Amino acid sequence: MPEWFEEWFGEEYLALYPHRGEEDARHLVSLLGRLIGWGADWRVLDICCGPGRHARALDAAGLAVTGVDLSPTLLRKAREVTDAPLVRADIRALPIRPRAMDASLNLFTSFGYFDSDEEHAATLAGMVGTVRRGGWFVLDFLNADLVASRIAEGAGSFEHGEGGSQLRRYRTTGGRYVVKEIVLADGRRFQERVRLFTAADLMTMLTRAGASVRHCFGDYDGGPQQPTS
Repeated sequence: MPEWFEEWFGEEYLALYPHRGEEDARHLVSLLGRLIGWGADWRVLDICCGPGRHARALDAAGLAVTGVDLSPTLLRKAREVTDAPLVRADIRALPIRPRAMDASLNLFTSFGYFDSDEEHAATLAGMVGTVRRGGWFVLDFLNADLVASRIAEGAGSFEHGEGGSQLRRYRTTGGRYVVKEIVLADGRRFQERVRLFTAADLMTMLTRAGASVRHCFGDYDGGPQQPTS
């Protein structure tokens, strides 16, 4: 049986979420450039590159970008906006030589999709392992505490969404995952499900993967992490 992320990130996803912040992508890449001081010869891996908005911003910054994503639909969209090499792959088995990248990025909450924390830890270690010693790994993830404070446990009623769709959001029993269920106007059903890792959880996993956490921000301006971030 396919996992939810193998089915959802196709044409239906693009139709329901047609506009994702291009300015946000440029803003984040600008922040990373100021922090990291990367050069034009840097090799940067955009893990879960999606439709390519971050790859395009990285490309425009003069970096040697490679995008990786599991969705053929999103990779086709990415090809429309960037000339960077694009690879179809599952992030649990990245086809990248160890320590081959100067920087690897996993952006826009493209993590936490799996059933077990062991799988999450192994996947994070694999992503970190693509970075050379002294290079950078960047993880952009939701604020789990804020999500937990705003979304109740247990499935409630559906609400109206874009294009005649119906949506509902809830946390699973015990609060480990946040779930979004989508019913399209034609009756097809999809789901998004993300593990609610706190900042402390992520920093522990990163440290165990061999990374040294140097920065932790609450926004793309480089502001401090706060409860409302």
